[in-house]
Amino acid sequence: MLNGKQKRYLRALGAQEKAIYQVGKEGLSLALLDGVALALKKRELIKVAILKTCDLETQEVAIEIAAGTGSEVVQIIGRTILFYKPSKEKVIKLP
Repeated sequence: MLNGKQKRYLRALGAQEKAIYQVGKEGLSLALLDGVALALKKRELIKVAILKTCDLETQEVAIEIAAGTGSEVVQIIGRTILFYKPSKEKVIKLP
């Protein structure tokens, strides 16, 4: 569980990131969850964009991806979600 200071730090880092995955009209699939999990393992912090064609709500997608990957939702802005999951290599050093 992240505290407020750590979330602020991660939000600042995430502001520079671009969304590397998009959820569209097909919704969530195992392939998407596997890709997000792999990206989190390498990068620790990623953004996922929800397209307007997606039938699911942004909150639903955030909960499903976080549960499926074991990550934590750092921030939701509009249709963009920022996820964090620490890896063994510790790419990001939290305060």
